[in-house]
Amino acid sequence: MREGSLEAPVRQPLEWQNPWFWDEAALEKELERVFDICHGCRRCFNLCDSFPRLFDMIDNGPTGELDGVDKAEYAKVEQACTLCDMCFMTKCPYVPPHPWALDFPHLMLRHRAVQARKKGIDFVDAQLADTDRAGRLGTFVAGLMNWATDENNQPTRRAMERFAGIHHGARLPKQAAETFEQRARRETVEINEAAPAFGKRKAVLYATCFVNFHSTEIGAAARAVLAKNGVPTEALHPACCGMPKLELGDLEAVAAAARKVSAELLPWVEKGYDIVALTPSCALMLKFEWPLLLAGDPAIERLAQATFDLSEYVVDIAKKHGLAEGLEPVEGGISMHLACHARAQNMGPKGAEMLRLIPKTRVAVIERCSGHGGIWGARTENFDVAVKVGKPAAQAALKNNTSHVASECPLAGEHLMQVMEMTAGEEKPKAFRAEHPIEILARAYGLRESSS
Repeated sequence: MREGSLEAPVRQPLEWQNPWFWDEAALEKELERVFDICHGCRRCFNLCDSFPRLFDMIDNGPTGELDGVDKAEYAKVEQACTLCDMCFMTKCPYVPPHPWALDFPHLMLRHRAVQARKKGIDFVDAQLADTDRAGRLGTFVAGLMNWATDENNQPTRRAMERFAGIHHGARLPKQAAETFEQRARRETVEINEAAPAFGKRKAVLYATCFVNFHSTEIGAAARAVLAKNGVPTEALHPACCGMPKLELGDLEAVAAAARKVSAELLPWVEKGYDIVALTPSCALMLKFEWPLLLAGDPAIERLAQATFDLSEYVVDIAKKHGLAEGLEPVEGGISMHLACHARAQNMGPKGAEMLRLIPKTRVAVIERCSGHGGIWGARTENFDVAVKVGKPAAQAALKNNTSHVASECPLAGEHLMQVMEMTAGEEKPKAFRAEHPIEILARAYGLRESSS
């Protein structure tokens, strides 16, 4: 048996349609096997809270080994997992093709799925995970929702904490009054025919729930930058990618979402369009999680091959065709947070690469987790842990002392800004808000106004 591995990690299909996947005895045996290996290694001690919980349970047990831990306590390890994939991608020496074949995030997902099938999914959690319905309804009452969900509105936030389990201090995304699809139909962009990429690329922007219903400016900036570079775009949001339901272990719902979205996007692929996901979690789903969940499905595999993360797409255009002229330096520098789901795509730091295309601009990279983990970090029982996990990243951003903070994950960026404000105290950070790097690139082209 060789120790560790320097080979590239290989993800195995998630065999959720096989009866053994749902066997609780087999699951418990696999949890014991993996936890014992993790106990003997401990390289992941400084990632999410799952590993400290596991190691503390072992160290505080009567034997100092895994056999001293009550198996009923195993669930506490899974409850701290945000499915960020960083242990698999950056730390674990025992992932496939190593014979031990550890995939800690997918094991946690399996545990979550088994419990969801056995006990059912909590009603409130299920409603929060239905992001399309909430987003569509929210556009009609955006002002009221933004007032009610503001962390400074303590009466309504305390009520939310009581009835929905959302921590009263967690910063929540703002609701847009129109969807990105509606905005794209309303706003016209002029295609730059002098750009090197003109006539060579065209793209469908998969809006994603977050951009479609919350941060429409990300989509508008993407359209503007791509038009500047000669790339015509279509904005579409067939449905949610299913990431919120994946986090709940509702694998059947995720598979249904994959089939629905792929059926609507694939005709565009056949017409020669690239598919560009506007947030990294959704790009990860289309490129990696869906093909693992529905292994061998030719439609899912074809879509995965045609899909780009937004920053990845701009860098690809720059490398293959060259960018349009006109980029101006960004004063004060940029702290670029590498979101976990961008890193999990195994494509390199494309957000930082994209920003470094801007001349004479300092880009300081932050590779620590923001701690948010989607809805996980906003939950009452997790918010303090999310702040603790995100503090090293916040401290790094403050130390960089830049005028701008960017993250490809809007939720991670907002949480990072909040933790920065909490950490800095009275001396506020220079940055006004966290942005997607495409927004900064659009301003460097003179296509958008300043965020401050």
